Amino acid sequence: MCGIVAYVGQQDAAPIIIKGLKRLEYRGYDSAGVALQNQAGLSVFKKKGKVAALEAELAGRDLHATIGMGHTRWATHGEPNDVNAHPHYSFHRKLAIIHNGIIENYATIKQALLKKGHSFQSETDTEVLGQFIEDIWENTPDASLEDAVRLALREVVGAYAIVVMSEADPTQLIAARKGSPLVIGVGNGEYFLASDATPIVEYTKDVIYLNDYEVAVITNDELRVTTLDNTLTTPYVHKIELELEAIEKGGYDHFMLKEIFEQPRSIADSMRGRVLADAGTIQLGGLRDYMDQLARSERIIILGCGTSWHAGLVAEYLFEELARIPVEVEYASEFRYRNPIINEGDIVIAISQSGETADTLAAIELAKSKGATIFGVCNVVGSSIARATDAGAYTHAGPEIGVASTKAFTAQVTVLTIMAIATAHRKGTITDALFRQLLVELEGIPDKVAKVLESAQKIRDIAYIFTYARNFIYLGRGMNFPVALEGALKLKEISYIHAEGYPAAEMKHGPIALIDEDMPVVVIATKDGSYEKVVSNIQEVKARKGRVIAITTEGDTNLPDMVDFTIEIPKVHDVLMPLISVVPLQLLAYDIAVMRGRNVDQPRNLAKSVTVE
Repeated sequence: MCGIVAYVGQQDAAPIIIKGLKRLEYRGYDSAGVALQNQAGLSVFKKKGKVAALEAELAGRDLHATIGMGHTRWATHGEPNDVNAHPHYSFHRKLAIIHNGIIENYATIKQALLKKGHSFQSETDTEVLGQFIEDIWENTPDASLEDAVRLALREVVGAYAIVVMSEADPTQLIAARKGSPLVIGVGNGEYFLASDATPIVEYTKDVIYLNDYEVAVITNDELRVTTLDNTLTTPYVHKIELELEAIEKGGYDHFMLKEIFEQPRSIADSMRGRVLADAGTIQLGGLRDYMDQLARSERIIILGCGTSWHAGLVAEYLFEELARIPVEVEYASEFRYRNPIINEGDIVIAISQSGETADTLAAIELAKSKGATIFGVCNVVGSSIARATDAGAYTHAGPEIGVASTKAFTAQVTVLTIMAIATAHRKGTITDALFRQLLVELEGIPDKVAKVLESAQKIRDIAYIFTYARNFIYLGRGMNFPVALEGALKLKEISYIHAEGYPAAEMKHGPIALIDEDMPVVVIATKDGSYEKVVSNIQEVKARKGRVIAITTEGDTNLPDMVDFTIEIPKVHDVLMPLISVVPLQLLAYDIAVMRGRNVDQPRNLAKSVTVE
């Protein structure tokens, strides 16, 4: 949940690292720091707060160096402050280290080092690892720094992506990973390292994804990758398709707003080459060899965290409604700790925007060990989940920089919808006529999302009225219940207003006690099979003086007289409604947060890629 950037080559390292840290700031923004090596030696500069605070600290300093590394932090061990910020010096200041992940046995290692006379400046597990590496290096005859790194990592328990610099060798970086992502950009006489490709794309499209238990030794003219047992490997160089424009704001005030408005395109991209309505077919290349197995499966388990869990809940309705396959949706963070029942014939679908979610990766490994077939649905090509699964589908949403997920959610739901429809058609649980109807309606979704976005000003006006609120309730039924959960999560994440989502019928089983004239209630009341029931739930709210914002189907003449505010969305088949109904909730959360003066792209205490358990 931290951002790593490093460089070695012929260029001035500091500007490359600082720019890279800004691009990775969505991964953590409690503090930031850099380590540079030049004639003055190995120097570390770090500061609590965002990268801008670090830039101010560096102003006027001599930062000329052709090798260096930087880090943005999301705090795990120790509060966010200057001392706990990375990079960390080792005990004798021979090394500097940056780290993403958690060293679970750091306390045991720290106690052993304290007995040897070491002392520690910070509360972090990272400083412990740096001192441990230095201690091995100093006390193991004939050991190189690379050997010391390898020996130390064989003793640690946990997840890590690390980069180590040595004062003794101003030309070398040593990097390693287990469970946390690390990408190496290959340039002409230079190398770049980063937690993902966003800081690299400006300089090179050639990247190497470091695998778990691999160690890379890098100079400006050589890259050597080995395993922890010192077996030489031949890394594969990938071409990344990411364009620089995709990670810029493009004139929008925030990345989140840009990403909300990108959804017509990102949904279309998630369908492109897959949904062929004219031909009446679906093509899922990544699942082609497994479609019969999916159609025959007796149970599907879906794993996810946060927004991805909500996408999984939508998929539960889809697979059960269309394909008649029982589905269980699990929090990945709980799945591995409750001794779940997994059978060899089970299909497990793991959903993750980043493809690096630590809890989801751990759950995948457990399911694989029990013989389940694992499918991945993620957004980042070459990510850990994409490589750990048997098959799967990329969402093709493009980079999502805003910490609160928007277009990634609709892209995930799009891909899961395609999977469910394809499975149902192969299994014969839907008619050919319904199959073709759903394909045609799917292809029309991007235009309908674009039409919802035309209501942005109306939604902004409603948001202004409710900026005062301290609590919200979101209600939905059927496939719109997960959308209610997602709408509440968006508001919580970026505005810091307490919000809860409920199935509309459950309101009277407790939450109705909260309803009064100060309680805004957002109700997804589209014209579907539950419409009349939802109308009854709205009347229950109004009888207690609650203020209702209703998401309604275009042309509904009944609800406007019954509720306080309405936001109309186009009519679409019930199973596709979540792709439409979630969009006004994203805009509502965004506008309320902006009006409350929140940093919507970097909300407090959150980070984009959750690579710790």
